[in-house]
Amino acid sequence: MRINKLDGMITTFIIVITCIISIAAFQDQNPLPYSMARPEWFDKFKFNAYMVWHKRDFHRLISSGFVHGGWWHLAFNMLTLYFFGYLVEDTFKIIFGTMMGEVLYAVFYLLAIVVASLSDLFKYREQPYYNAIGASGAVSAIIFAAILIMPRMGIGLLFIPVHIPGYVFGPLYLLYCHYMAKKNLDNIGHSAHFWGAVFGFVFPIIIYPPIIQHFINQFVH
Repeated sequence: MRINKLDGMITTFIIVITCIISIAAFQDQNPLPYSMARPEWFDKFKFNAYMVWHKRDFHRLISSGFVHGGWWHLAFNMLTLYFFGYLVEDTFKIIFGTMMGEVLYAVFYLLAIVVASLSDLFKYREQPYYNAIGASGAVSAIIFAAILIMPRMGIGLLFIPVHIPGYVFGPLYLLYCHYMAKKNLDNIGHSAHFWGAVFGFVFPIIIYPPIIQHFINQFVH
């Protein structure tokens, strides 16, 4: 599969704009001059199920994917998007042509942010103090779209030089997210990761059903 990062305009744009908005909205350790910092964006953009459901702040379903809690949160999501996003974007452009492929890829990413939050929207719609931020749901969708495209590629954790095939990583990741979402042991949005991943696998199939045969062919040839 051809991967040309120089052509991945949408992935590059998403990374750049997410970094700009997230850094400007940092609450702590904001590196920008006071006149350029926008810490108020954090509260305006974060996902809050109560505000979406009762106040109709629908923009939060998307804007929450462009703010992060700190440098490590931002870096992890954007590095992961960098590693997998160009492959997915390039595949969309191969299948649908450059312009339509870019449009569909952008729609895919934005929809992934929304879909990843829907479960928490219904679950926490009466809890005004529940908030969520970050692009993790959309990034999970990108990873699983990449697994659909190249199921045998090796996937590993950051800084750990051990890789497992995507078709093994995928089910393990979903089981982990489901387990952690049920246990609710930390402040990580495991439910958003789960549903983002599911959406990432399903969306390409919906818009291009022959990709299923491509997926199967990776195991029989």
